[in-house]
Amino acid sequence: MTAVAVRGRTRTGWKTALGLLLTAIMLFPVYWMLNVSFTRDQDMRKSPPDLFPVQGTLDGYRAVFDQQLPYLGTSLVIGLGTVALTVALAAPAGYALAKLRPRGGGLLSFLFLVAQMIPGIIMAMGFYAIYLQLGLLQSVPGLIVADSTLAVPFAVLIFTAFMSGIPGELLQAAQMDGAGPLRTFRSIVLPMSRNSIVTVSLFAFLWSWSDFVFASTLASGGAHEPITLGIYHYIGNNNQEWNAIMATAVVASLPAAVILVLAQRYVAAGVTAGAVKD
Repeated sequence: MTAVAVRGRTRTGWKTALGLLLTAIMLFPVYWMLNVSFTRDQDMRKSPPDLFPVQGTLDGYRAVFDQQLPYLGTSLVIGLGTVALTVALAAPAGYALAKLRPRGGGLLSFLFLVAQMIPGIIMAMGFYAIYLQLGLLQSVPGLIVADSTLAVPFAVLIFTAFMSGIPGELLQAAQMDGAGPLRTFRSIVLPMSRNSIVTVSLFAFLWSWSDFVFASTLASGGAHEPITLGIYHYIGNNNQEWNAIMATAVVASLPAAVILVLAQRYVAAGVTAGAVKD
């Protein structure tokens, strides 16, 4: 083996070791959350703390399923509603910007970029004033609409980039067969945009699932509160029961983690769509 090959292997080994170390550092809070969720109350203040829950308990998870399921159900409804509304609004808008080329399309795309720069708290206060007049405060539909405002600008840009890569000849062939713009969009464009739809759906769900600003401003004190407010209230009312608090955080993280793992292949393709032209 030549000296160059040895140096190359050594360099690769150091890079791999460094990558593993950085990954372990970033994931350690997640591991510690799991560890504490299984730790007994009497072991919580041990010094030094146990790195493994040797005498673990499921009391925290029992508390989650006894007290937090309504919050989880509300978050699931809000997340799915946000996904449906985002895709329903953003997919036709992306198709129009990519293929129909409306007048002022470039300005509209710029406005979508600007909309993503507006702080969420400013939008929340605007929604509060509007919802107060419409009677939508502390309602699930109100939160779905508010969360969609975060996802729609990003979704339109993703759909526009992806649909710009769809061959124009394919759409022209559909038009020659008698398909109108709506039929072409429904029967050809949407099936070909599966990767971008999955990408948009995932990010819309994650944004709504983890939202706290809109939830605390528009839904606090209502009958239907998402899991972020559930965790917030639980910490305020039970600030000594850290195993239950961490168990709630673990359960709240599972849906997003599972969806991300299952959809990562489509997300990678959807995010990079339009970046490379033939």
